[in-house]
Amino acid sequence: MKNPSGGGFGPDSGRNIPWLATHDDTAEAEITLSFDDNRLASRLFGQYDQNLAFLEKRLGIRATARGNLVNLVGPADPCEQGKVVLENLYARLKSGHDVNLGDVDGAIRMSTSQGSLFEADGAPRLGHEEIVTRKRTVRARTPAQDGYIRALKRHELVFGIGPAGTGKTWLAVAQAVALLDKGMVDRLILTRPAVEAGERLGFLPGDMKEKVDPYLRPIYDALYDLMDAPRVERGMQSGMIEIAPLAFMRGRTLTNAVVILDEAQNTTSMQMKMFLTRLGENSRMIITGDPTQVDLPPGMKSGLSEALDLLDNVEGIAQSYFTEDDVVRHELVGRIVKAYEAATRAGEHAAPHQPRRMREA
Repeated sequence: MKNPSGGGFGPDSGRNIPWLATHDDTAEAEITLSFDDNRLASRLFGQYDQNLAFLEKRLGIRATARGNLVNLVGPADPCEQGKVVLENLYARLKSGHDVNLGDVDGAIRMSTSQGSLFEADGAPRLGHEEIVTRKRTVRARTPAQDGYIRALKRHELVFGIGPAGTGKTWLAVAQAVALLDKGMVDRLILTRPAVEAGERLGFLPGDMKEKVDPYLRPIYDALYDLMDAPRVERGMQSGMIEIAPLAFMRGRTLTNAVVILDEAQNTTSMQMKMFLTRLGENSRMIITGDPTQVDLPPGMKSGLSEALDLLDNVEGIAQSYFTEDDVVRHELVGRIVKAYEAATRAGEHAAPHQPRRMREA
């Protein structure tokens, strides 16, 4: 905790500081906000005031809208936080962007992490990180996402590690599309190890694209979210966008490209080494995965886990970690991830890991 005057506190430093001695987090406060545009205020509050209802639930306050006014009642600190959230979201609307429940959730999360708004040298930053593409602007919704986007912008090789739903793959694709839009790279290459089905690709029907499409569908979804469909199709036909299984990377040198490896926990040690050594001039690599969700055969070490250990503190490489608190899908997903994490810590899943296809048998 910091003194408003900027000084730090020692064990007894609160004795002669009246503001600290009299502060009461439980004291009820009331804040009334007025917005100058009724139309934007209506969009800020959401259909049937759903955004305000979400704010009430998350912060434990009461938010009542009347025309272009909103009244916040509750403990002082949450009310002040609600004020900051609504003002930031209103500014977002005034700049021409939409606001949905996900944006409200992100604004609440980010309002609790003001300490992350400083550079390493202590200088303040103007705001949370964002990625700008032709189709949309993507903003960090959690402190972990904020740090991840900063790492993507500053390092040539970035690991994004954490559970499903934290946005690590989607943000990686967004950064790749942004670099492509700016002409900083010529190609976007996306790959995954195709191990989930437990079948060799050669035994699946169709041509190469039809064989691997089911494995790579999540990457397609991210691309179509961030680029117009005709541009995606043209890019895939011209080779500007390439989506392929990891096996097709062997023997290549990838220059002037952004290369994303998704589901990297399912790589073997040899596959990961092969992939990392494909990096060519003016290229960037982004590797995402969840080491707790390995689908390799029993006894086989994940190439991702090994690479994280070997490449820790190597210059030019960043490792960004997410937790269940960073899940930005449906809030039930966050609860589900927390339940599994708690069970794992309690030893309820102590049985040796088996491939998913064996567990389902």
